[in-house]
Amino acid sequence: MLVELGAAGASVSIVAVMFSAVISNNIVLAQYQGICPFLGVSKKLSSAAGMGFAVIFVLAISSVFCWLVYNFILLPLGIEYLYTMAFILVIASLVQVLEIVLKRFSPTLYSALGIYLPLITTNCAILGAANSAIVYQSYGFLYTFGFSVATGVGFLLAIVLLAGVRLKTDKADIPACFKGFPITLVTAAIMAMAFAGFAGILAG
Repeated sequence: MLVELGAAGASVSIVAVMFSAVISNNIVLAQYQGICPFLGVSKKLSSAAGMGFAVIFVLAISSVFCWLVYNFILLPLGIEYLYTMAFILVIASLVQVLEIVLKRFSPTLYSALGIYLPLITTNCAILGAANSAIVYQSYGFLYTFGFSVATGVGFLLAIVLLAGVRLKTDKADIPACFKGFPITLVTAAIMAMAFAGFAGILAG
């Protein structure tokens, strides 16, 4: 579907697609992709927000390049089966650029993200969003970009919410067996159920 829909129909469809990507079909809480950074970088609000915005940036930019590579290189040459390798190369290049920029202009955030920053290269949320929009759903350019940005926003929302709750649970008087990682998993499960309650409002 290289040709976008008409303006009226497209606006409604884009809203549905983006709402679904942010809430009811959240990449972390509904599809369980990107769990490692979601759990590992959500101990502080600052690092959680930094990771969220980094994911949005990589998703937005990589979706543009991945869509162009898939539709103007892989498909015409009949080698679309190489899309996973091509997408990873695109994402890895963008992550390297992001790493250089953060190290230069925000060393504190760079240190806070630690090992999870280079792991964005193989973050299944990034690759999964590209695969879903470009390969499986065959979205047009604008749909792919909107879906990717909304997916990043959904990741940011989820990780910031979890970080906020973890700040409270760390100070709460809870049973010893639930302290630490167990209560984090319970919190994530409750969040997933809450987000699932929005399913059906708009069809994504």
